[in-house]
Amino acid sequence: MNNRYLGFGGGFTALLFSIARAMAQGQIAPQAGVATTKPAKQTWTTPRNADGHPDLQGVWANNIATPLERPKELEGRAVLTDQEVAALKKKAHELFGGGNSDAAFGDTVYRSVWANVHGTTSGFKSVDGETGDYSSVWTVEREWENRTSLITDPVDGRLPAMIPEAQKRRAGAAAARTRRPEGPEDRALQERCITYGSPQLTAGYQSYSQIFQTPNAVALETEMIHDVRIIPLDGRPHLPSNVQLWLGDSRGHWEGDTLVVDTTNYKPLSFMSASSEQLHVIERFTRTGSESLKYEITINDPGTWTKPWSLMIPLKQSPDSIYEYACQEGNIGLTGILAGARAEERAPAGPESGRPK
Repeated sequence: MNNRYLGFGGGFTALLFSIARAMAQGQIAPQAGVATTKPAKQTWTTPRNADGHPDLQGVWANNIATPLERPKELEGRAVLTDQEVAALKKKAHELFGGGNSDAAFGDTVYRSVWANVHGTTSGFKSVDGETGDYSSVWTVEREWENRTSLITDPVDGRLPAMIPEAQKRRAGAAAARTRRPEGPEDRALQERCITYGSPQLTAGYQSYSQIFQTPNAVALETEMIHDVRIIPLDGRPHLPSNVQLWLGDSRGHWEGDTLVVDTTNYKPLSFMSASSEQLHVIERFTRTGSESLKYEITINDPGTWTKPWSLMIPLKQSPDSIYEYACQEGNIGLTGILAGARAEERAPAGPESGRPK
């Protein structure tokens, strides 16, 4: 069994089968002296559908180790040498391979491996810290490349500054998640089994997607919480601005061999727990090899960041399937969280309970 299925995840549901049937009807220059991996000479032909557009269909994995933002210790370095990448890859296998160690999620993987290679730490811990450590059997081994950040613009590989109103909005949401919850609204959207948002940037843990195509629409399913976006290609306008959705309102078109998806009409806080209703996302999907897909994203949200920013995620085609994502096996986890909060409120105060008098 592929170890990525040991989570609760996926989403190839009967609903998606019916949707698919219904749809069927109807960057930065490298530093001088730094070795980078040279692109292989193209020996493949772009697969195409009957309408002549590239065939993007299939399951695509985002297991890249590259962090979203360039680590501060790599400031000014857009790429690493091939030798440095080889050392990181070897150390990552030692730390996380085989499922015999603690797990690390998100950008913690890159930071942990870099620190171990350079002798600034002797180990790492999982990010859970409350219910116990996850084993690395829960995650897949990451793919490594020369780039030091997914962010391609700004050129420093760092997120632009947030405007003051967005800082307050994000701080308020974070504070709600740390205090004893009064109701489900105090918990994160993903904890409530609502959504992980769109576009999803998660890597290495239930981070697969599946694309379905027809001449008039594209369906993009994400493994985490099995969200499905239906993207019309027929030129219809966006929904009225007063209609807001967690995944936004997407419209697609082709620019040569690149699928371009334009998404507006987001609910506030739907992206990175920070975005505003002004969020506007442009995604570009381009086949670059027999098993590779270039996924470019531009985020423009003047209600959150001081300027637009862009990133690129290299996706790899996978022979695996995407299974149902049960999400807390019926969302009973949230019931326990709220019940525990009410029990703490009823408990007597004092040193034995850990609650102040």
